[in-house]
Amino acid sequence: MLVRTLGTLLLIVALATTASAQNGISGGVGAPPPYSFPNGPQNNPNLGNNPMGLNNQPSARIAANPTNSIPTIDSSRPAMGGTIEAQSPTVAVPSDSIFSLIRQGGVLMIPILGCSVILVVFIFERLVFLRRGRVIPKPFVRGVIEQLEQQQLDQEEAIALCEENGSPIAELFGAALKKWGRPAVEIEQAVVDAGARVTSKLKRYFRLFSSISNVSPLLGLLGTVQGMIEAFNSIAHNQAMGRPEMLAGSIGLALVTTAAGLCVAIPAYIAYAFFLGRVDKLILEMDSHCNDVIEAISAEAQSNRSRSRSRKAA
Repeated sequence: MLVRTLGTLLLIVALATTASAQNGISGGVGAPPPYSFPNGPQNNPNLGNNPMGLNNQPSARIAANPTNSIPTIDSSRPAMGGTIEAQSPTVAVPSDSIFSLIRQGGVLMIPILGCSVILVVFIFERLVFLRRGRVIPKPFVRGVIEQLEQQQLDQEEAIALCEENGSPIAELFGAALKKWGRPAVEIEQAVVDAGARVTSKLKRYFRLFSSISNVSPLLGLLGTVQGMIEAFNSIAHNQAMGRPEMLAGSIGLALVTTAAGLCVAIPAYIAYAFFLGRVDKLILEMDSHCNDVIEAISAEAQSNRSRSRSRKAA
């Protein structure tokens, strides 16, 4: 009887041990108990009609609510761990005032401005000096030539009249009248010599115009190179790599001297070409009037007059 009871107890213990081992393998050691909803799975909105809880998976949640599940990225905010760089103001060339541009141009703007002042002064001087009425006064020229052709003036009166007038054409007439009664070739040579002196007076300061038109752009270019060197040095020291607005503004300021040099050089070259053409026209006109005087006072002309008088007398 006792042996049968012990055998029964051992059988019960073995069965209990086997059942506990199977429960540990299937559920896992220390696994949390399954969550139970108090009202049942049908009352949970996240589960819906799925009693097995499949909607709790991430893919199922994304498919169920795509707009709220995917976060949006705000481009106006900085990235995680990034820093917001300060927006540096754009360096622009001040164009509201000429004085501000001159101040920004630097030291080389001083000689460029000096060239512009000199250019303006001598342009007005040449405009006054090269007036046609001053170089070739028509009443004087017409009166002298007509009186010489009609033999109403002698040599001394004609020379005194030319010295009194003092114009460039009067200087040429005086050189011709001093050779009164000489051959035409000799008179022409005297006129050519006097014409060289007169031409040099008419073309005075032309080299100055040419020099200003050549030097002003070089001064502007030198100022631009100097300004660009300073701009690149400042960018390197300020660690402004990747900020093109600073580079563009600095180069724009550096180009002010080049623009100023061109603004001086272009009018200088135009004035040089204009006055050179005007002098050439005046020289051609003076040469024509001098030929009339030579024909009137040369030895050939006087011999022709004497022959015509003798023929008339005969």
